[in-house]
Amino acid sequence: MQAHETHAGSGEPLIDVQTGEDYPDVREAVRRVCADFPQEYWREKDAAQAYPTEFIDALTRAGFLAALIPEQYGGTGLPLRAAAVILEEVCAAGCHAAAGHAQMYTMGTLLRHGSDAQKEKYLPQIAAGKLRLQAFGVTEPTTGSDTTQLKTRAIKTASGYKLKGQKIFTSRAQHSDLMLVLARTTAPEEVKSRSHGISTFLIDIRESLGKGLEIRPLEMMVNHHTTEVFFDDLDIAADSLIGEEGKVFRYILDGMNAERVLTAAEAIGSTRWFTRTSVAYAKDRRVFDRPIGQNQSIQFPIAQAHIQMEAADMMVRRAAAMFHAGVPCGAEANMARYLAAEALWNAAEACMQTHGGMGYAREFDVERHWREARLARIAPVSTNLILAYVGQHVLGLPRSY
Repeated sequence: MQAHETHAGSGEPLIDVQTGEDYPDVREAVRRVCADFPQEYWREKDAAQAYPTEFIDALTRAGFLAALIPEQYGGTGLPLRAAAVILEEVCAAGCHAAAGHAQMYTMGTLLRHGSDAQKEKYLPQIAAGKLRLQAFGVTEPTTGSDTTQLKTRAIKTASGYKLKGQKIFTSRAQHSDLMLVLARTTAPEEVKSRSHGISTFLIDIRESLGKGLEIRPLEMMVNHHTTEVFFDDLDIAADSLIGEEGKVFRYILDGMNAERVLTAAEAIGSTRWFTRTSVAYAKDRRVFDRPIGQNQSIQFPIAQAHIQMEAADMMVRRAAAMFHAGVPCGAEANMARYLAAEALWNAAEACMQTHGGMGYAREFDVERHWREARLARIAPVSTNLILAYVGQHVLGLPRSY
């Protein structure tokens, strides 16, 4: 079965969406890797607040984290849809894709806007697993989701820039060799638009620690290896700049769309895990001489989440196809993210309710996945911001923020 989209006012196909399990070989390969990392492994990592180094190494050896890197740099050169499939299957297996997903969606900034020298220097080493690019410094304590109000400054010097400021909720900075950082290179009062004057830098964490860079771990409800990052007049070379100075918004929009698609695919995979887990327990658990899955109060929420997930899956496929075709896909990527986050949370709630008190028992793994599922409605983007985006940019309503 195929579904076609056309450009408005023309009969030309825009995308061609194949339903069912696409990339079957990739899916099977991911499942084989994930089979070596059962729920006990993740339970132990969560209890110790530890990074799943073994799992990330296994994904790297299999080439999955280099899926979007072109073959000329040692990657596999797959499209965004294939990368989405990888992350979906990781989560469907009950594994923790967030420990490695940033390396996929941060690739876009370097791939599309980095210089040839930067790509030659970093991409082969990332593809080979010799370097990790898992950290992206964007959010700040006082600005939150309003990226245009960044306080972190990159001040020009004779040899490059001095970086000064603070980032928060920067995941995996302690487990990454490289970090993308957004910083203001022109003061807000000196630019015509608030989105101007912000630049992207790629810094080497290994060379910077203790020389103006400090990383502090944050204790969080979920094990996402989250940190605060402080820049105290950190000297960075001129060639740390990605693309043109002050043009960051044009660069990160593509990256944000890719991030929305990939994390939506993760949510779909996690929804599949919750649904599979709910159905198995609802069939097996008997109360009042009948399986609890026979009760509509158990059955209907599980079915509802499944329906929502299938709708989200179609929107993810559509957004990924548009991204690959080079067609603007901000609305589709955001709607995919919204639908997937809602489906995931509803599936998580249904699974917890199905298990009752057992859902709180760590040995069942539901509570851990439930905690992680709640984050999907907040990060990497709040569902409220998605609604505001659709209201303004799709429906033409007045700007709400």
